[in-house]
Amino acid sequence: MQLDLDDDETRALLKVLMDAIEADGYPLSPRVRVLKDILAKFGDIGGLSPEVTQRLAPLYLAPTYSPATSESVRTAEPGQIQTAVNEAKNQPASG
Repeated sequence: MQLDLDDDETRALLKVLMDAIEADGYPLSPRVRVLKDILAKFGDIGGLSPEVTQRLAPLYLAPTYSPATSESVRTAEPGQIQTAVNEAKNQPASG
């Protein structure tokens, strides 16, 4: 199934997914895993504000079914997880 969404609709759907994942009290539940899998399919979306990009990084990095293996990293689509990893490395540690 292919959705024909404009930029505003895509960003609105992205925000709904992020809000649902962040608000869920059970981050390893099957419903959150499905939402994270959907979020990963967005890939690299240009034109996002720095605040949204910062919110996305930990959601992409959180393991869903299993930790990343060298095979999964090697076969990842360009711009998906790699972008989030690079941005997370550049963020100052919170504490």
